[in-house]
Amino acid sequence: MRIVQILTALIVSGLLYLVVFERDQLLAFAGTSPSEEDAAAPETATERKVGVVAQKMEAQEIDSAVILRGQTEAARRVDLRSESTGQVVSAPLRKGAYVTKDTVMCELDPGTRQASLAEAEASLAEAEAARPEAQARVVEAKAVLREAEINARAARELSKSGYASETKVANAEAAIESARAAVEAASGGLASAEARILSATASVASAEKEIDRLTIEAPFDGIIEEDTAELGSLMQPGSLCGTVIQLDPVKVVGFVPETEVNRINQGAKAGARLTTGQQLVGRVSFLSRSADEVTRTFRVEIDVPNPELEIREGQTAEVAISAPGEMAHLLPQSALTLNDEGDLGVRVVDSGNVARFMPVSVLRDTVDGVWVSGLPQTVSVIVVGQEYVVDGVSVAPTYREASK
Repeated sequence: MRIVQILTALIVSGLLYLVVFERDQLLAFAGTSPSEEDAAAPETATERKVGVVAQKMEAQEIDSAVILRGQTEAARRVDLRSESTGQVVSAPLRKGAYVTKDTVMCELDPGTRQASLAEAEASLAEAEAARPEAQARVVEAKAVLREAEINARAARELSKSGYASETKVANAEAAIESARAAVEAASGGLASAEARILSATASVASAEKEIDRLTIEAPFDGIIEEDTAELGSLMQPGSLCGTVIQLDPVKVVGFVPETEVNRINQGAKAGARLTTGQQLVGRVSFLSRSADEVTRTFRVEIDVPNPELEIREGQTAEVAISAPGEMAHLLPQSALTLNDEGDLGVRVVDSGNVARFMPVSVLRDTVDGVWVSGLPQTVSVIVVGQEYVVDGVSVAPTYREASK
């Protein structure tokens, strides 16, 4: 038994020696030269082409869109609060009621405010009546001053000719100073009268404003969000009368990531779909210039007409904002594949009928296929057999027409 094993080992060793060290002689004995074998190898390799199915495709310009989640918001919301103190004397308006601009929301008891207004108006009338007398005193004092100046000038001329004494001239000068003092006093009395008029006018305006504050009105057309203040309740400055929201137009608000914000323009057309399935169409009315400190996103607002008030505040919406178009290819989803690094792309038929991987970016997924970017204008995409070839492998493509 051992002899058979030894013989087998010797035979195997001899064959290995002939194959490794005496290869040329062995091939010559077999009738084939090494050069002929090496020359035949490329010819055999070139004949081994993998059959694949490809489509010739042209890039098309498509409308791109920024997709985000958002919610509806009222165009305007205001909390109507009291600026004065008093009891509510008007019946409350119930929540959900539609009100127009200047509708009375709450009315307060005037109390003694009308009496205060009448008193202020009387003070104003009294101050205005005193003004003519003060003006007359000013005119009279100025006339006396002019007379004193004339008398003093005459006394000085007579004194030069020796017809008036120095005492008379001095008396005339003193009369001028006295008249000037009277003018200043009269002017002060007029200024005091004017001040009393201004003070009385301010008191009247204050009393009228206080009366105006007794009536709280809706600042715009809208819907009452909560019941207004109850009849008989006491209002203090800052007390809530009611809340009014405006829902026409309604806003759809979302937050755009910083990678997409430059694709959105003011006034761009936008659409939204509510969870109820309702479709909305509007335009971008606001795009924030400042990012949220936590999420690093930018607020975007879209104005949507809502004449029937069917859209409510706080509804969730899926928003699509139109962005500048770009060139893309419509491919069947099955044509997408991954390379060894995990990159998404397609395999194409390159020059010389050689397979090559090209990475792509998915722009939109539709029922007709996937819109992708990153490919040349014209390209032959392998749609069948792409999983059986790698870069550099020769292929024998069969072309078919792209689906419409």
